[in-house]
Amino acid sequence: MANETGIPAGALDRRRGFDGAKTLLFVGEALAVLQRDDLPTIPFPGLWDMPGGGREPGESPLDCVIRETAEELSLQLVPADFHYARPYRDSSGVEVWFFAARIPAGRQAGIRLGSEGQGWALMASEEYLAHPLRIPPLAARLRDYLAAGPKDESGSAWSFGAP
Repeated sequence: MANETGIPAGALDRRRGFDGAKTLLFVGEALAVLQRDDLPTIPFPGLWDMPGGGREPGESPLDCVIRETAEELSLQLVPADFHYARPYRDSSGVEVWFFAARIPAGRQAGIRLGSEGQGWALMASEEYLAHPLRIPPLAARLRDYLAAGPKDESGSAWSFGAP
């Protein structure tokens, strides 16, 4: 069941067990992506990632992705920026959340790379899906998002997974 913001209740639950959260962040029509550090000790070294990361104690999935986006791109998102939320299970069976948010293109000027990653870029969804340095599980979640419906008047998919 979704609350008045349209975000499923599970995404707001600070007691929920989950490992982390990522978001598709549309800046205008383009996706904001980060190139991961090229370190052999981290998953997917050097690949293009979406904003997000691991949970800190007491966070809901939405809290987690908002904090991570601020740390990684210096952008302060609010719940109203989000229009899609869905839980997944990672390869080890742990729950992770995947969101989509949209902000005006003019907010691109406020993006600053945080302390992790080699850089950031704006990419079309199709470019990310075809990129040789995409992260395969995130590409699959982007495909799920693009396949979701119905679409609103701006073309954004509005879909909410089970809480």
